[in-house]
Amino acid sequence: MERDEKKAICPGFTRRHFLGTGTVAGSVAPSIIATAEVARAGVSDKPALVGGAPVKSNTFPGWPVFDASDENAVADVVRGGHWGRGGSKKVLAFEQQFAQLMNGKACLATSSGTTALFVALNALEIGPGDEVIVPPYTFVACVNVILGCHALPVFVDTDPRTFQLDATKLESVVTERTRAIMPVHLGGATFDVDAIQSFARKHNLAVIEDSCQSHLAEWKGKRTGSFGSAGCFSFQASKNLNSGEGGAIIGPSQEFIEKCYTFHNNGRVRTQAGYDFSYAHRGFNFRMTELQGSLLAAQMARLESQSVKRTENAHYLTGMLKEIGGLMPVETYEGCTRNAYHLYMLRYDAQKFSGLPRDKFMKAMDAEGIPVSGGYYPLNKERFLKNSFASRGFQAIYSKERLAKWEDANHTPANDRVCAQAVWLTQNTLLGARRDMDQIAEATRKIQRHASDLLKA
Repeated sequence: MERDEKKAICPGFTRRHFLGTGTVAGSVAPSIIATAEVARAGVSDKPALVGGAPVKSNTFPGWPVFDASDENAVADVVRGGHWGRGGSKKVLAFEQQFAQLMNGKACLATSSGTTALFVALNALEIGPGDEVIVPPYTFVACVNVILGCHALPVFVDTDPRTFQLDATKLESVVTERTRAIMPVHLGGATFDVDAIQSFARKHNLAVIEDSCQSHLAEWKGKRTGSFGSAGCFSFQASKNLNSGEGGAIIGPSQEFIEKCYTFHNNGRVRTQAGYDFSYAHRGFNFRMTELQGSLLAAQMARLESQSVKRTENAHYLTGMLKEIGGLMPVETYEGCTRNAYHLYMLRYDAQKFSGLPRDKFMKAMDAEGIPVSGGYYPLNKERFLKNSFASRGFQAIYSKERLAKWEDANHTPANDRVCAQAVWLTQNTLLGARRDMDQIAEATRKIQRHASDLLKA
């Protein structure tokens, strides 16, 4: 390497700077390497939001990932002419494979993650007058399915360290009407399984385990979805295992899954003879198609390798961001032995960026070619709740006094702070190359260096 090239690698860093880091050849800090690479590439230090060149000019990996195996799987079903669940082979095979993958005893595939949750609630006979504990930092489907049973969703505050439901606050919301708890393995990490199981046993509550974002996540070496009364998964288009739409329930027994099957099949029980036009219970049509089942089986073949890739990139990126400061990855509980990284969630500290508001930080990151979002809004403050409670059905079931009491107790201050601080990267971002992770870190540094200028822009 020529002397001039050595100088150009990392402007502003002298031999003394490198010696001061305590590094030796082959062990230079990732942040220094990343800064050197950006400088060598001639990237402007001026933020892209105010006219500089973006750190990243190419895109992150697209989603979904597919190849000829996925095309052939769907084409085989199309050519076979048997597309629906009745007498299915593809969906049944997927259910068996997915149950084995998730260490579950039995599985039922459904039309979506939302319908999986709704079927599970109904199989557990949750209904009018019941209360179901749920986190406020989650997707709206969790609350909609509770409302769909004409039960009351009761919110417990968020743990700001993990963004998960705060199990230490459960006792403050339980009442004699509480029938179940629906904790969420958020973002691919796990909730505090031991604490929630202990609470549920104490109060004799069903646990509907929302695993819609946690394919392959583990608590103490055991995969999520098999700890509670039911475990529910989603295969919606953004999910780590994807068929556009789709869902599944992992059950503790085949008997429970048969209850779920009957409800999701318009009240018809499963028979060997095929369709039986007699109805044992009320129900809906929430069946998965053969097209979805076949596609999921093909997609499942690459799930493990993709998960390993996300984990490797997440650990590498976490190391750099912790060194920078101000954009801190959320923690996981000690029992979480595997994070599936459906989301890479961070806490933004504006003070470390000269007071730059989070929204402007996110705009600056987007301008640098790093797409980020602010995540969920406070779900317990959305207007659909009041509108639901004002409906004729809820007014017939619940007294004004009870609904007023619900309103008075609906305070989640920690969750409000989480919603104001959160920054998300999506799972496909973590399928990129190591250089992509370096660029995320460099964009963060660049904005931090020029935060004062961005405040004026």
